[in-house]
Order: sequence, then C-alpha cells, then structure tokens
Amino acid sequence: MSESEPPPGLRPVPGSARGRGRIVVDLSDVIDRDTRRRAGVFRRALRREVSRLRDPRRIAAIVLLSVVFALVLSGLIARGEAGGADARAYWAGVRIWLNGGDPYHPTGPFLPYVYAPWMLPLFAPWAMLPWDVAWFVWRVGTILLLLWTIHWAYRQRPLATAVIVAILAFPFAANLDTGNINLQLTLMLWAAQFTGPRLGGLLWALATWMKRVPVVFWPILPGDAKRWGLIWLAVSIGLSVLMLPLTIIQFQALFGFGARPVRLDYLVFLWSAIPWLYRRPDPFDFLRPATWRTRVAALRAWSRASLRRPARR
Repeated sequence: MSESEPPPGLRPVPGSARGRGRIVVDLSDVIDRDTRRRAGVFRRALRREVSRLRDPRRIAAIVLLSVVFALVLSGLIARGEAGGADARAYWAGVRIWLNGGDPYHPTGPFLPYVYAPWMLPLFAPWAMLPWDVAWFVWRVGTILLLLWTIHWAYRQRPLATAVIVAILAFPFAANLDTGNINLQLTLMLWAAQFTGPRLGGLLWALATWMKRVPVVFWPILPGDAKRWGLIWLAVSIGLSVLMLPLTIIQFQALFGFGARPVRLDYLVFLWSAIPWLYRRPDPFDFLRPATWRTRVAALRAWSRASLRRPARR
C-alpha cells in the first residue's frame, strides 16, 4: 500500500477543493456482507414497526392494553398473600391423598378438592413442590401463557383484541388472584385448536369433565378433534364410573357448598373462542343488524318453503 492511499475502510470525500484531504469511514469495507444484510433486515423491521405506530387504531389498542395490564397487576400486588385459595386446594388435596387422607374433606385451612378422583395424579408433579414455589409456578406460568394468546390475537386484530381483553379484565384478574383452574382450562381449549385431533380432543374432554362449562365449545374444535373429544369424554366418564364410590363423594363435596354467587370468573371461558372467531372471514358480522336481518329472512323463506312442500304418503 502506498503512502498516498488511505487504509481499508477509509476513503477521501470527493467534491470541491474544500473537501480535499478529508477522509471518512466506508463501512462497506469494514463490515462484512452478512452483517450488513442482517442490519438491513433489522432496519426494515424497525421502519415497519414505526409505521404501524402511526396507525391511530393500533395506538389506541396499545394504550388500552397498557391500562388494563396496569390495573390487573396493581390488583394482584395489592392482594399479596391473600390470593391462591383455589390453587392451594388442589395442592393440598394431592398431598392429603398421598398421605392416605380424604382430599374431599380436608382438615386445616384448605378448601376441598372437588374434581374427579382419577385426576389427582395429574396434579401430583406440581403439588410435590413447596407451596411458595408451586404458587409461583402456577401463577407465573399461567400469566406467560395468557400473554402468548393475547400476543397471537393482537397480531390478528389489535384494537378488537384490546377491547375484548378490557371486557374480560375482571375474569382474568379474579382467576389469577384465586388460582382457580378456569383460566388454565381456557388455555387448554385455546391449545386444542392448534394441536392434532387426538391431543385437541383430549384437552377439550379434560376441561369439560372438570368444569362442564367447556362442553359448549365442542363445535369450535377443528375437524377430527370433535370425534376424538367425544371419545376421550367417554373414557373420562368410564373412569369416574369405575371409581364410583369416590365419584359419589366427589359430587357430595361439589354440591355441598350450598348457594353460590354468580360466577363472573366463568366468563374467562369466552377467551377460548378467539382463535375460532378470528379465523372466520368476517369475525364480527354478528354485531351488524344487517346480518341478522339476512338470517331472519332466510329462516322465513325456509319455513314458507317447508309449509308449501306436500307431505309424503
């Protein structure tokens, strides 16, 4: 290299006489091609995200979700150690059962375990943890999975997702506070729409045999998952029949609570319909009066055609 040539990565600035003698860094000579390509990808992605933030609907969705998350988090922090009563019932029920006791009539400051006796082993790996660790795993794991579903829904329809999350904020917070399994069952119903038919049917059947409410979501299962769901539900019923004496005790404990208030925390199950709803060509057509007018007109036409059709002899 001659003394008059600049080192690699430096080049003289062309132009007028005032620019003579100045040199600047030429990054194309210093940075390899792969690094420049990756930097270009990040740069384009950043530009795309910035352009999205200019959308008023997306900005409204971000603000609404931020407010909802802040309120839910504040409520959970304020509750502190008072939360987790339902999760503690599952945890204590397994430990009482392993020690030869009756999980449906526990002693101590625990709610009774009220689910099928053959489901106790399903809780066992988690219940073996110390309570503080088990409660942390239960709540944090649920929050992470819930945030994953919210992220998926937000990518499809940001503002609609923010509004739905705001409507369901209280059921979300209530289940996260008590540790009730409603939210986990909702996430199971969500996962059932993304897995294979056997696993999807199993998730629906387990959720249904635990809480009964998920039975209404059978129509949203994809393809063969409906058939497998009924098969696994029959297996669940058969297992409960085989353990009939314990199943009778289970139902006695379940209905022994007496009159219970309206379970607003059950509204969380509505979240499990979001994947099915968002995959439709027009998810919110049922909110428009024109849709219902069309359906009523079609129903009337069908009824008139049925009345005019001659009866077969």
